[in-house]
Amino acid sequence: MSGNFFQGSIPSSFGNLKSLEILDLSRNNLSGIIPYELRNLSRLKSLNLSFNHLHGEVPTGGVFSNTTALSLHGNEDFCGGIPQLKMPACPVLHLKKHKKPLQLKVILIIVVTGVLLCTIASVIILYMMKKPKRLSSGTSNLEDRLLMVSYGELYEATNGFSSTNLIGTGGFGSVYKGTLRCFNKPVAVKVLNLQTRGASKSFVVECRALAKVRHRNLMKILTCCSSIDYKGADFKALVFEFMPNGSLENWLHNEEQPDSGDLNLNLRQRLNVAIDIAQALDYLHSGCMEIIVHCDIKPSNIFLDDDMVAHLGDFGLARLLDEDKGNGNREQATSSLVKGTIGYIPPEYGMGGTVSAEGDIYSYGILLLEMITGKKPTDNMFSENLSLHNMCKMTLSEGLIEQVDPLLQVKSDNTIREALVSFARIGVASSSEIPSERMGIKDVIMELLAINRRLSCLQGIKVVTQN
Repeated sequence: MSGNFFQGSIPSSFGNLKSLEILDLSRNNLSGIIPYELRNLSRLKSLNLSFNHLHGEVPTGGVFSNTTALSLHGNEDFCGGIPQLKMPACPVLHLKKHKKPLQLKVILIIVVTGVLLCTIASVIILYMMKKPKRLSSGTSNLEDRLLMVSYGELYEATNGFSSTNLIGTGGFGSVYKGTLRCFNKPVAVKVLNLQTRGASKSFVVECRALAKVRHRNLMKILTCCSSIDYKGADFKALVFEFMPNGSLENWLHNEEQPDSGDLNLNLRQRLNVAIDIAQALDYLHSGCMEIIVHCDIKPSNIFLDDDMVAHLGDFGLARLLDEDKGNGNREQATSSLVKGTIGYIPPEYGMGGTVSAEGDIYSYGILLLEMITGKKPTDNMFSENLSLHNMCKMTLSEGLIEQVDPLLQVKSDNTIREALVSFARIGVASSSEIPSERMGIKDVIMELLAINRRLSCLQGIKVVTQN
């Protein structure tokens, strides 16, 4: 039952399936807590609940006492469980109703006193610390729910924004790896170059967009900083979870890293990345209060975590389209305000068209074709008469095998060849020059999942990486 977009909570009635041995509910949209009844399934040998929206206490006993049989990755706010899971203790949320009145009064007095003392201490600490500038009104909601950090803390976390900590550069700034005292994992600090035209606006846009989203395939923002540096200049930065496996760009094109020749993704991994990003776009386009158009889908904006799960990042060019405002929002959506990246920009933007979800689909289609061929849309082989889209479209009928990335050494297995052609066909259909003819993102997801299921039926996938 993995990857089927199931929603809601896990039924407690599953605890009655006494003969159940394997239960895989991973990669769905399940929420709520884990039913305690599952620990009573004595024959359950494998339980996979990874990549959902589950939370709360992890039961103990049964399959929950065997870490090798249990997978909980990709969820948030779990607590409890056996010590080997290394999860935080669950908080005590309420008092038991059978407490005596006198005991209840004493406990309430202690709690109120503790809260007052903590509040007073917090006020004193904040008064003594140099407060950073407030963000603009467009980012106030984000500040309200994120821990504020100072320029000094980020300076210390990145060793003074040292070049040895630099992990990437973009149109509006640079990204550094760092370690914050208040966070026990490495972080990525995106420092805006405010001398670049549009950088300040990009900061506000990215904050506004990220304040509205929460999805396992989107980069998770930890905090933001709008302050001044040690020279008295304005300073703006965003702090994200660090992605240890870097960007998709590094995996597809590592010519600039000669010592990284072993970087390669097999067909199954590329397919999983495609599914992850499609699900992120589906959420942005139809799962939020406002339609969010990313406007810069490309490999360098896709990042891979420890488990090779893909996360879409860099919302500096994003547009929030409020359908209720109609033409009142047309100015914000005008394509002349969008720069994007050459090779991925949909053709209608260059002809005065407005920003739309279909524009993201076009960029995504080009991304799929780049993943399957290993060729950038700006490769020297392409000209006005030949593009990545046209090349793949013309060779689909011939099986496309000659255009497949040479790092994918494909043996003559019909299932593999059909999967490659289907993958490319989705990319071609998504990157049509006519917006109305592009595949819908939900159809894209269904087609990719179908390919994934066909590959899963093989005893051993016959796609290997090149040594």
